[in-house]
Amino acid sequence: MIDQRDSKPRSARALQGRGLILALIAACLGSACATIVPGDKAYSLRDNKSAVKLPVKQGEETVPDNIAIKPITAELIIDQMKAAAPQKAGLSEDAVAKAGASAKKVNSALPAAVDYKVGPGDILTIVVWDHPELTTPAGQYRSAEQSGTVVAEDGSIFYPYVGTVSVAGKTTRQIRDLLSQRLAKFIEKVQLDVRMAAFRSKRVYVVGEVLKPGQQDVTDIPMTVLEAVNRAGGFGPEADHSRVLLTRKGTTYRVDIQAMYEEGATEQNALLEPGDILNVQDRSFNKIFVLGEVTKPGSLVMTKKRSTLAEALADTGYISQDRSNPKWIYVMRGESDTPELFHLDGSSPDAMLLADRFALKPRDIIYVDAADVVRWNRVVSNILPTAQTLYQLGNAKYPLFGGRN
Repeated sequence: MIDQRDSKPRSARALQGRGLILALIAACLGSACATIVPGDKAYSLRDNKSAVKLPVKQGEETVPDNIAIKPITAELIIDQMKAAAPQKAGLSEDAVAKAGASAKKVNSALPAAVDYKVGPGDILTIVVWDHPELTTPAGQYRSAEQSGTVVAEDGSIFYPYVGTVSVAGKTTRQIRDLLSQRLAKFIEKVQLDVRMAAFRSKRVYVVGEVLKPGQQDVTDIPMTVLEAVNRAGGFGPEADHSRVLLTRKGTTYRVDIQAMYEEGATEQNALLEPGDILNVQDRSFNKIFVLGEVTKPGSLVMTKKRSTLAEALADTGYISQDRSNPKWIYVMRGESDTPELFHLDGSSPDAMLLADRFALKPRDIIYVDAADVVRWNRVVSNILPTAQTLYQLGNAKYPLFGGRN
C-alpha cells in the first residue's frame, strides 16, 4: 500500500523546501534585515551629510551636528592652494595659530647682539696691563679657567686692592668700568680688561629626538632654537621638525622649524632664555589612517607632514578591485574646531590627478567603501548558515521537506 505522504517525488519536495528557504531569506532581507542591505544610509557615507553627529564648535560652544560632505573637485583644490599661498612668504597670524606655532609670541625679533650678564658660577679673566701680579696671581702656566676669578654664589668676586665687588647681572663692560674706577686710587692710568673664561651660570635643556640630548650652556653668542638643536647634534631620524616644544616659565609653545626651512618663517627661530626647555617631538603624531577595502589597511607616517591622497592609496596597495568601489573614497578630518568630510569619485582613472593634488594633514582618515556586490555577499554569507540549519532541522521533522515519519 502506497503512503499518501510519499505521493510526491523526494526531489520535488527538496526543491520545494529550498524554495521556501530562499523565500525566507528574501523576506528577511526585505523586512527585518533591511537595515543591513547594501547602500543603506545608516551604514553608508553615500549622502550629502555624515550619518553620525560630530562635535562642532559654534561660537564659544561645542555642539553635535551632521557635517556636510564636500566633493573633491578642481575648485576645492584651487581654494586650498589659495589658502596656503600666504604661508610661502611668511606665516600669517592665523596660520601661526592653526599650526600651533606660538613662538612668535616668545620673541619675534632676533637682536643683532646680546650682552651676556654675568651670574654665579661664571669664571672671569681680569687683565691689568703692566701688572702681571694682578693678572695671573696663580701663575702664568695655568689655564684661564684655572687662574680665573670665579663668581661666588652671592654674585660677588674678590679682587686685590678692590675687595669684594658685586658683579651678578652686569656685563663684562660694566665690570671693567667698575674695577677701573676702584683701581684708579692705587694704579695710575689703569688699563684693564675683563673677559669671560667660562660660561657656567646659565643653560638651556634640549631633549627628545636629537642626537645628543642634554644641557647647553648659554654664552655671549645669541642662542636660538635652531642653534640649540645643532649643538645637540641635530635632529634625529624620527624627529618632527614642525613640532618642537619650547617650555618657558611654565608655558609651552610650539615652534615650527620646518616652516622656517621651507617658507622663510624666521619668527619660528625664537631666541632662547636661560632655563628654557626644548623638546623635539617624534613623528608618531604625523600619522594618516587608510581603512576600508584596500589591500593593506593601516596607518602611515607622513614624511615632514607632506603626503597626498594618491600617495596614501598607493602605499596601501591602492584599491582591491574585486572588493572595493572606487566611486566612494572618503577623507575624514577631525583636528580642527569643525570636522571636515571629503568625497572623491575615483571611478575614472583621471580622477587620481585630483587625488595627487589633494594634500593630507596629520590624523586624516581615508576610507574606501566596499562594492555593492561585496556587501550583498557578506549579508548572504552570514544568513546562509542559519538558513541551512533551519532546512536540516525541517528535513528531519517534517515530510514537506523530504523527511519521513
